[in-house]
Amino acid sequence: MTLTQQLITILMVILGTMLTRFLPFLLFPAGKPTPKYIRYLGTVLPAAVFGLLEVYCLKDVSLFTGSHGIPELISIVVVAALHLWKRQMLLSIAGGTVCYMLLVQLVF
Repeated sequence: MTLTQQLITILMVILGTMLTRFLPFLLFPAGKPTPKYIRYLGTVLPAAVFGLLEVYCLKDVSLFTGSHGIPELISIVVVAALHLWKRQMLLSIAGGTVCYMLLVQLVF
């Protein structure tokens, strides 16, 4: 890339970042109540995002070849158990990730 193209790229990234950071504060100021549909999205989108991530992470698991999805299944159980035990999202995610990586690197 030329220097001009690099500068334009950097400026577009800065503009996009600033727009996504400041736009919610401009659209929904502190003095006005948040619209009902935005509150609705705030309640349903986190679960939808996690569901999407689960589907994406498990889409290539083959139950008929290789490890037959056993590391994935064990890691899902670890995530669920950690979450039910401690109710800490980051602990659940980190525990499941560490469990999966150990299983894949050392066991399967």
